[in-house]
Amino acid sequence: MLVVMIAAIFAGFPISFTLLFLAFAFGWWGLGDMVFSLAYFQSIGLMKESLLAAVPLFVFMGFVAEQAGLMERLFGALRLLLAPLRGSLFVVVILTSAAFAMATGIVGAAVTVLGIMAAPMMMRSGYDGKLSAGAITAGGTLGILIPPSVMLIVMGPVLGVSVADLYAAAIVPGFMLAGMYVVYVLVRSYFNPRLGPALPMEERAPSVWVALRGFFAGVVPLAGLVAATLGSILAGMATPTEAAGMGAAGALLLALTYRRLTWAGFQRALLQSLATSSMVLVLALTSNIFGAVFARLGAADWITDSLLALPLPPALMLALVTVLIFLLGWPFEWPAVILVFLPIFYPVVSELGVDLVWFGALVAVTLQTAYLSPPVAMSAYYLKQVAKGWSLRTIYRGMFEFMGIQVVAIVLIFLFPAIATWLPQRLFDSGALVVSEPVPAASSASQGYGESYEQMYQRQLEALPAPSDAGSSRSNIPRK
Repeated sequence: MLVVMIAAIFAGFPISFTLLFLAFAFGWWGLGDMVFSLAYFQSIGLMKESLLAAVPLFVFMGFVAEQAGLMERLFGALRLLLAPLRGSLFVVVILTSAAFAMATGIVGAAVTVLGIMAAPMMMRSGYDGKLSAGAITAGGTLGILIPPSVMLIVMGPVLGVSVADLYAAAIVPGFMLAGMYVVYVLVRSYFNPRLGPALPMEERAPSVWVALRGFFAGVVPLAGLVAATLGSILAGMATPTEAAGMGAAGALLLALTYRRLTWAGFQRALLQSLATSSMVLVLALTSNIFGAVFARLGAADWITDSLLALPLPPALMLALVTVLIFLLGWPFEWPAVILVFLPIFYPVVSELGVDLVWFGALVAVTLQTAYLSPPVAMSAYYLKQVAKGWSLRTIYRGMFEFMGIQVVAIVLIFLFPAIATWLPQRLFDSGALVVSEPVPAASSASQGYGESYEQMYQRQLEALPAPSDAGSSRSNIPRK
């Protein structure tokens, strides 16, 4: 079943319809009429997952924020501030990407806008095309890692952990990766000034005050939007769905304030949000049905038992799973890997007893390479559409340099789990992180670190007759 699915996808068939067809075909062959009841109940269960309502809201927020011109303002302010620095445009692109990633997780929009703004200026200033293309594509992909990432919202229910925990776990790795990018381009520009010369005097700010004023004008609106979304989630003030609603409303307000929102632009944002959200949610539905049939036929247990039977220590087994996810990111985009393949690896990882919050952050960093790795490498095509002066070969060569940095980041997070777990543990210990979605009315639950929703509900229900025993079992996941 799995082999047929991979072969069909490589043959060019749409992933969602392939999963649905194979689920019904193999399910009818192995389960009979029960496959239709199984598909029905899986569909109803997924539709009750209120957390997924945050997906279209965050996507819409991203498209509207892009129309509001927040990225252009921030880019212009940073360009004036860092103009005297060698490789300044490289640094500006990466910092703008990291900051804008906290307002939207739309990689295509980020790479496209950065290509429109930065690519002509880089070519005109004599910047190296390979390094420029790599900085734009690698910086643009930070949006799927740095919260509020749509990928982490989808990953939370798959791993059965709080999305708030995943958000907190992804912040430090995301900015660590951005910092590694910045260090790399600065070192390259320092030892070879021809790669990224300082900007000429006519493109610099007339005074430091003008540069600082532009910087604060570009940062403050974005900081307010981030505080309303990511800040409210990490502070325990709102669920991801509620924060997504506030973020969408805030992006609309900023677009109206800057007079950048037109009726045509509003319609375009709605249609783009509909298309992106439909792709993710339909794939979530069909992969849910496929996974249920796959498990009911016993294939999932067979794969789990086969992997666990390998004579490998837990660390090497986890490394093997990470490498497989890394390789799957080359031909598949992240929705397919998260929704189709991650549930297959989940029992293996769970059996190893690792921290699932840390594992989620590790997977998120690993899947960031999906946008930079051929043959899909969507970032390359996004950039090529707006940067005609760079060949696809030049863009690919630039992306491979930054893929090497991503691999180093994956190894660091694998060897030092505290990179991902330090912040969520600190927030949880301080009482900031709470349940990511509404809980039963009879309960005022506090979700344990790494604890699934079902475990939390069960613990709270068991505690209702005896409130003094509440919270006796806060987590079943070992802390790193």
